Amino acid sequence: MTAANAPTAGLPVSLEFFPPKTPEGAEKLRAVRQQLYALRPQFCSVTYGAGGSTQQGTFDTVRAILQEGVDAASHFSCIGATRASVREQLAALKAMGVRRLVALRGDLPSGYGMGGEFHYASDLVAFIRAETGRDFHIEVAAYPEVHPQARSPEADLKAYAAKVQAGADSAITQYFYSSDAYGRFVDEARRLGADVPVVPGIMPITSSTQLLRFSDACGAEIPRWVRLRLQGFGDDVASIRAFGLDVVTALCERLRAEGAPALHFYTMNQSAATLEIGRRLGLQARE
Repeated sequence: MTAANAPTAGLPVSLEFFPPKTPEGAEKLRAVRQQLYALRPQFCSVTYGAGGSTQQGTFDTVRAILQEGVDAASHFSCIGATRASVREQLAALKAMGVRRLVALRGDLPSGYGMGGEFHYASDLVAFIRAETGRDFHIEVAAYPEVHPQARSPEADLKAYAAKVQAGADSAITQYFYSSDAYGRFVDEARRLGADVPVVPGIMPITSSTQLLRFSDACGAEIPRWVRLRLQGFGDDVASIRAFGLDVVTALCERLRAEGAPALHFYTMNQSAATLEIGRRLGLQARE
């Protein structure tokens, strides 16, 4: 294990990035990663665009992280994919040195029909296991506040349990700001026999308009008191960021106290807020 991915003191951390679109973006992200490596992440994950639209950028970013001595996980979606295409991509990732995947159903680009040979993430997980055995550690998504497209909370829990039963090793949640929602989800999933580690996804708050837009789109609940405080700050960016740091640090402290196995930060390709939260939690590496 390299120094860059040794466990943090107290609580393991992982980081998520999205693939940059330009050479300048790639250079900026490289600098951001170097700053965030102070948190000694277990791994860094890289997102995957609808229908594989960012596949090359995803794989390039994963390769760069591996070359920096840090474990990297590629997001891997299956909507619109065939068994042959998935088999080919798995071989490419394995040859690259990837040993961890975030297996997702994913989304098709707007205007496309369903297509493909996989309909659910559980189908993809089962296929990866059948094709590659234990070559990959498979992460799946979890939704403490219910997937926005789920027919019901019960159906969502059953879909999650199906992914675990298909062979998932652990899960990363959609971001949330209620530790009660996380705890309830973990307890209910365990009652269904889905007892793999569930890592909370953490979204730092740095912009009220961005957060509200993302949350409305993905179904993440913003507590009313948080929403009202953010709206009350108006365009006061410094106050929004200071408030956001307090809210998210307190959430992480509660999750740690309640036994969360790790924290997964949605960095949005920025370093400042995640680093400050890590510092407040005592997670930064010490020289």
